[in-house]
Amino acid sequence: MFKPKAALAVLIPLVLAGCAREGDILPTGIIASYSACPPVAIPAGTGDLTLFNPPASRDAAAIDVVATITNVRSTCDESGEYIVSNATFEVQAQRRDATGAREVVVPYFATVVHGGTNVVSKRVSRVALNFADGSHSATARGAATAQVLRSAATLPEDVRRQITRQRRPGDPDAAIDPLADPTVRAAVQRATFELLVGFNLTEEQLRYNATR
Repeated sequence: MFKPKAALAVLIPLVLAGCAREGDILPTGIIASYSACPPVAIPAGTGDLTLFNPPASRDAAAIDVVATITNVRSTCDESGEYIVSNATFEVQAQRRDATGAREVVVPYFATVVHGGTNVVSKRVSRVALNFADGSHSATARGAATAQVLRSAATLPEDVRRQITRQRRPGDPDAAIDPLADPTVRAAVQRATFELLVGFNLTEEQLRYNATR
């Protein structure tokens, strides 16, 4: 996440001068943008939900409803003491029997993860899928929010200097990734946050997704 920030800091004079654009490859690096906003992702195995009827069956003929999280979008506000990331997504579902109007409520979670492993917060919400009479499909929208203290997502100044220090061709460390330094890598990890969304599945449902 922080490599683009290093490139941006090194090449800012060229950007301001109007000599380069994002994505351009220059001798000192690649122009890229960086945001401190937590990226939004769906953890593996949690983006799909299958409901059976009868519930204990796992036969294909018993599949009742299949739902998928898709079209994830996010916006972010970095202007205050807290960085606020808002995510929206769609839940698209199909049912086997289109007879009659029906509402199916499914749970989903929104989790803020720090450093790749530490769960800072988790909230479980629900979204209602309303199938019209005669329709096999339904779509609903869900939302999630993450708030991250800006100071917690900010790298120490000495680490920032090490990452963003300009390296010229021919310098002994010109080709060395700053993240190869364990101290720098650990500092970057401490300043990394993610917003994860997915269906709040049971252990049995997770096993089914992993083996289907």
